[in-house]
Amino acid sequence: MTTRHLDLGCGARPRNPYGRDELHGIDLAPRHEPGAFEVRRANLALEPIPYPDDHFDSVSAYDFLEHVPRVLPTADGRDTRFPFVELMNEVWRVLSPGGLLYAYTPCYPHPMAFKDPTHVNILTRDSHEYFTRPLFTARMYGFKGDFSIVRVMPALVAEHEYEPRQIPGWYAKYRLRRRERRHENTHVVWELAAHK
Repeated sequence: MTTRHLDLGCGARPRNPYGRDELHGIDLAPRHEPGAFEVRRANLALEPIPYPDDHFDSVSAYDFLEHVPRVLPTADGRDTRFPFVELMNEVWRVLSPGGLLYAYTPCYPHPMAFKDPTHVNILTRDSHEYFTRPLFTARMYGFKGDFSIVRVMPALVAEHEYEPRQIPGWYAKYRLRRRERRHENTHVVWELAAHK
């Protein structure tokens, strides 16, 4: 059976952290050479993910979620919509039962979360609680999905010990805790499983 992975905001090189058979990507302005993967164009703050339900075994978002607005006015200007919540609904929709979301994003309180002027969605280590069991706090904003936590952990930019298939050893865990006490961790890793 063929397995599929989708990388959101993939740029020129989609990532495949779970080593799936097929690799797909989505970007606002695809700039890739034809190759062993498919990249589709979509503005995920305004459009749904252009794939059918239950299509992927995994989805990744490397340095992407912080660029998705939390609130936008509707087209007529009379109401508001919640693009980040809508995107989380879409990720859940395209994941197969048991599918995994791997997100790696800058987070508060590190200044890196605010440094880039295109970061419009500042997340914390605990923001996942809006989309995961048991709280599902985002239900009040229209979230319909169901995720459970595989792991949530602090991370440092450009370190590869956080990839899904690499579980940090005791020394890496010690360094993470030490950096967390000093507020040196720049990112947070979410690894969530979809339930259907």
